[in-house]
Amino acid sequence: MLKEGDKAPDFKLPDHKGNIISLKDFKGKKIILYFYPKDNTSGCTKEACDFNESLPDIESKNAIVIGISPDSLDSHKKFAEKYNLNFYLLSDESKETLQKYGVWKEKSMYGKKYLGVERTTFIIDEKGVINKIYPKVKVPGHVKEVLKDI
Repeated sequence: MLKEGDKAPDFKLPDHKGNIISLKDFKGKKIILYFYPKDNTSGCTKEACDFNESLPDIESKNAIVIGISPDSLDSHKKFAEKYNLNFYLLSDESKETLQKYGVWKEKSMYGKKYLGVERTTFIIDEKGVINKIYPKVKVPGHVKEVLKDI
């Protein structure tokens, strides 16, 4: 399990525009790395739109936003276009990065157990070190909290 002060695991994942994105591409910037369960669901849409609306404030603090879910590139592309999202949406269909970050977990709904993404945000500093982890994120007010901490 990752903890604050750990080096953030690197990854190479495709974004919704077809580019391969790596964590180390952003050395020298703060990174808001958030993991979310599914494109076009109510909580995930609200979270993405909140980050998108806050991009000017985020960018003014030398930070970028990267969202990762196990959805396909096609799903990400449609999601980004529908809501005019202007940050990176990465597809981790293999779930390798989700597992490295410890967010691919057993969940339970209506008494049924299944594997899924536990909504989690990491703030990574300019040197690639995890400064803050927000586990089990509740969407309302989350982006404001992150903005205070970057």
